[in-house]
Amino acid sequence: MDHHGRWWWIAEGLTLLLFGWALGAILLDGPPFWLGATLAGSLLCWLSFVVLSPRRPRAAANALALCSLLASVALVSGELAVFVLSAAALGVYASHPTPSTGTIMSVGAANLAITSVAVLLTGAGPELLAATILTVVVMMLIGANRRQYQLRARQTEQLLEQTRLARSEHARAAALDERARIAREIHDVLAHSLGALRVQLEVAEAELEAGHDRAATLERVRRCRRLAVEGLTEARDAVSALRRDVPAFDEALAELADRFGRDHDASVVLRCRGTARPVPSAATVALLGTVREALTNAARHAPGALITITLDHTGETVGVVVHNPVTTAPQRTTGTGFGLTGMAERLALCGGTLEAGPCDDGWTVTAVVPTSPTPPISPNSDNHESTLEAR
Repeated sequence: MDHHGRWWWIAEGLTLLLFGWALGAILLDGPPFWLGATLAGSLLCWLSFVVLSPRRPRAAANALALCSLLASVALVSGELAVFVLSAAALGVYASHPTPSTGTIMSVGAANLAITSVAVLLTGAGPELLAATILTVVVMMLIGANRRQYQLRARQTEQLLEQTRLARSEHARAAALDERARIAREIHDVLAHSLGALRVQLEVAEAELEAGHDRAATLERVRRCRRLAVEGLTEARDAVSALRRDVPAFDEALAELADRFGRDHDASVVLRCRGTARPVPSAATVALLGTVREALTNAARHAPGALITITLDHTGETVGVVVHNPVTTAPQRTTGTGFGLTGMAERLALCGGTLEAGPCDDGWTVTAVVPTSPTPPISPNSDNHESTLEAR
């Protein structure tokens, strides 16, 4: 039975009554001193078990084992209450979760041997000896079964606690990952838009101070206005994306290509290779941002040209290639290059790489990320290989 429950205290009271009954019956017959001392010691061991059990379970279990052995020795008096006491103490000891299985078996074997010898010394027949042995074995089995139940219950409680802690840590890690993703989104939008806007405003201020052509300065201010509008649009898109879960990459890429074609009146073709596989959320956000930046550059530098997006799911990586032809030979032009640089840094955070530059018939941007979790690569590391040319 469970220790310190309602039935536990009832059993304690009944056991004390058995002790009192056996001790009183034997002492009234004037037994030898050693027999009275043995029974009194067994009673003290039981009381020690009751007192020590809440705070020192191992010492309480040892006292219980000694109680059972001493009661078995006192069985030579022939009192039935002594045998009941010995068997009960042995059963409770066998159910105790503190001792090891080997120790319980050893105490049980010693109890069985002492009980058998004590019964033989009383001159009992083989029937009573067999019944005594069977009773001791049955009490051992009942106690061992109860012990296994208590151990499984304790293991279940520990497993539930570990599961709760694991879920708590998982939720905390997911929250931190989401916060990092939001921080990257806001940083990319603000750093790109506000950085370019600051540069244009500084140039406009310098032109006004130098008294340059008013028309050129006005055009510069208009460019600042366009940058502000584009930054506001990107910020709204980022907030809208953060309000919903990260979608499946293939579906999100198809939606991005279709929406970009409608909004910019451009021809965008999406081609897929290999079998679609799940892409980590960080890689999904990085790839979508890279494609969005590449489409914007293509529409700006090659208006009206066909833009081809190739999605490659072969191997252990997922790659996206954005290609657009140009009407003239590709030439390097002045520009900030902050967009592709920011995308390269984001891809590096999820173990990916970015390559961008002119090819035989136009301009190509290639982004590759692993589909399995990969330790992030520092954007400033020497192992980060990406060829970026300002457009």
